[in-house]
Amino acid sequence: MPKHVTIGILAHVDAGKTTLSEGLLYLSGAIRNIGRVDKGDTFLDTYELERARGITIFSKEASFDYGDFSFTLLDTPGHADFSPEMERTLQVLDLAILLISAADGVTGQAKLLFKLLEHYNVPTIIFVNKMDQLGSDAAAGKEILSALKSGLSPHVVSIQDGIDDDETQEELAVCDDELLSGFFDGKRVSSEDVKNLVNHRKCFPVLFGSALKMDGVKELLDATCEVVRPVTEIPAGSASMQAPASADAPFGARIFKISRDGSGNRLTHIKITSGKLRIRDQIGEEKIDQIRIISGEKFQAIQEAEAGQVVAVLGLSGRRAGEGLGCLEGDTVSEVLQPILSSVLILPDGADPSIVYKNLKALEDEEPMLLVSFSEETKEIQLQLMGEVQKEILTHLIKTRFDLDVKFGKGNIVYKETIAGPVEGVGHFEPLRHYAEVHLLLEPLEPGSGLKFEANCSTDDLSLNWQRLILTHLAEKKHRGVLTGSEITDMKITVIAGKSHVKHTEGGDFRQATYRAVRQGLMMANSVLLEPVLDYRLEVPSEYVGRALTDMQRMNATVTGPEIEGNMSVVKGVVPAACFGDYAGDVASYTKGEGRIFTTLSGYQPCHNAEEVITERGYDPTLDRANSPDSVFCMHGAGTVVPWDQVRSHMHVESGWNPDTHQIETDLSDNIDMEALKELQNKLRNKDTAQKSFAERERDHRAAEGELMAIFERTYGAVKPRYVETETVYEGMTKEEKEARRDHEVEQQKREKYENVKPADEYKEYLLVDGYNIIYASKELSDLAKTDLKAARDSLIDMLINFQGFRRERVLLVFDAYKVPGGKEHVEDNSGLLIIYTKEAETADQYIEKAAHEISKKYKVTVATSDAIEQVIVMGAGAIRLSARDFLEEIERTKELIRERIDKH
Repeated sequence: MPKHVTIGILAHVDAGKTTLSEGLLYLSGAIRNIGRVDKGDTFLDTYELERARGITIFSKEASFDYGDFSFTLLDTPGHADFSPEMERTLQVLDLAILLISAADGVTGQAKLLFKLLEHYNVPTIIFVNKMDQLGSDAAAGKEILSALKSGLSPHVVSIQDGIDDDETQEELAVCDDELLSGFFDGKRVSSEDVKNLVNHRKCFPVLFGSALKMDGVKELLDATCEVVRPVTEIPAGSASMQAPASADAPFGARIFKISRDGSGNRLTHIKITSGKLRIRDQIGEEKIDQIRIISGEKFQAIQEAEAGQVVAVLGLSGRRAGEGLGCLEGDTVSEVLQPILSSVLILPDGADPSIVYKNLKALEDEEPMLLVSFSEETKEIQLQLMGEVQKEILTHLIKTRFDLDVKFGKGNIVYKETIAGPVEGVGHFEPLRHYAEVHLLLEPLEPGSGLKFEANCSTDDLSLNWQRLILTHLAEKKHRGVLTGSEITDMKITVIAGKSHVKHTEGGDFRQATYRAVRQGLMMANSVLLEPVLDYRLEVPSEYVGRALTDMQRMNATVTGPEIEGNMSVVKGVVPAACFGDYAGDVASYTKGEGRIFTTLSGYQPCHNAEEVITERGYDPTLDRANSPDSVFCMHGAGTVVPWDQVRSHMHVESGWNPDTHQIETDLSDNIDMEALKELQNKLRNKDTAQKSFAERERDHRAAEGELMAIFERTYGAVKPRYVETETVYEGMTKEEKEARRDHEVEQQKREKYENVKPADEYKEYLLVDGYNIIYASKELSDLAKTDLKAARDSLIDMLINFQGFRRERVLLVFDAYKVPGGKEHVEDNSGLLIIYTKEAETADQYIEKAAHEISKKYKVTVATSDAIEQVIVMGAGAIRLSARDFLEEIERTKELIRERIDKH
């Protein structure tokens, strides 16, 4: 009986993904002739526009047998605009083949794909394609291998010549501590060891070849058979996205795609992770009408499907991609990639917006890159998109499906909102004969975390079914922020209190109270506007590097480099999507076609021009009646609306949340040994104090106090007594004053200095300088940097040495890591001027933000930069901001003072 496995091919655009798919199918005997993308006769690119444009737009399935395996091959889109379509296939893969074009190397899109594979925990083999374009030069292969190790993972290992040679054996052994220990004892790494390494994502084998010439394709397929592990063989407790399955396991499946066949039937594409599925099986309230195995444009109807198979089923009408079925019911996977553009859909005359919206919502289930919304006030349909190419595809799709000639209005950036600190939101809904009250704790999370919901409320105060209902209402809606009405993100929302009424509470009451609590909390919070940012890699001839650096500064981008690669200068960093525009066209123009820029979505960061965007949007949260922050209370026999800023005094329950104590608890929980603390709490809770004497209770109290001190010292180190109570420092103090003094001393011991920056006692003020920001703000230094960046740096250092010698501040000059791949942060003291070079992948902005936060706890801090985002953040840390222009003027004034002092003497 064949082993069912699902593999997927992922790559950046034009890497040869469809060509490799054709080669695998031909090699296995699934097709008789290899199709060509340029001829439009490939087996998998069946959509008319795919053949016309020569790109993959929709993920496709193909089935073939090879060796002991029955493969389902998923061919995914490579263009960034269709990345959501690709992402949904990752959750059902047993193994991924990451395709790298030898000519392009490790692109930003390739790095993004590798991160997504890591996120979904998919074992991965790498195939470097188009090696024929570089010839048979062995040095070229070594150079690409080195780029893969530095750009993706140090555990990328070439198995081009097998695994038996000593060098490969050592590289494989390094991937795992146990194997390395055995290797030193003379034990060889076996094929089974390699299989385990790959499936635990500890090793990423790489092969080289040319799919067009069928060079290396057989070796790739053989290697795939060697390392792939079917879902039925996954050990229990594995971290894989797939659940371990057995013959008698209950049915479970994951939906990864929705489509329609030529007759308009809705197809739900699933990967069965456990058990079996038969025709007429009931899933929820629906029955399975048909099960299909799809391969290209054809399909085979079957009566039964088992674990490991990918099939399309008819009969499920309300399901969406990402949802689980059977034993995975309720386990929904959310995508990482999100659209960053928004555009109004312009309909032809006579088209009913309501009907068109309904049709597009049905299409939304099938197309993961399409997000549709409708404004009842303006009757406009808004679409959120990944990019411009997607607009063309959607225009064609809407014409084909609904016979509508639509156009797109001007595109806008999709902003998001989050909060800067924790806040409690309250909502009350009590019109006549209704009742619900909800208290929520809103807390900020790390960028890219999305929204997380949980409950931390006693069932004595609010029954479990109502708590679950509140969590459902939190998750069912995209909540809007209060700055621009944009969707909120990167928050944890916790149910901390609530109240129901035995007689009057209905389910809908908690929906209203929950929505109002979220909104009221946002109104109380310090909200932050977020904008999408792109990672970029800009390659230009060296003579244009000055223009490139100036452009990136103008676009509010961060800049690392330039680095020299041959006759090209490479600049990397992050740029706001709103500023990027069609800069790729500009690069091609001013470099006469020699330069190019690669971008991938990095995520969301604080908006560089938040005030401008907020003013332009003109959003008033108090007028958004669909998202009201106000609450409704029953007063004098009728429902009365109480404004959001007055509701707290009307609430019927107290949550007990306090912003000051919450911050202290949060700081402690980040570091302290919580397991030991919980164990101590349980010990104290279980002690029977009623039957104990005072002396016994006092002894228990002192023992517990000792355990608490031990937990504290494991976290923060030994507490060294700095004062003795018999000393004069405590004389005349009350008990409360003594305790306050001790608390102060403990806090002093906990305070940590910031990494390499150790403020000396003689300095009371510190000046942090963003080196490259100042260089490009000065005409003289900027002109010098165009020809010699090092000379510009040295010139600024000389200026600041003189400046430092005359001023009372301690000056810290910070530069991004320069030409130091894998470089580590280091500090130089040049005549009293501290020069800090950040580690690789850490910008000067990030270093300065952290340093300002730490040093400002004790000293006065000024930051010299014109980076708008950085200025906002350092102000929040308590630092003083100084623009680059003002700082340069301050340097000139200091020079004058130095000259005057010299003239006097």
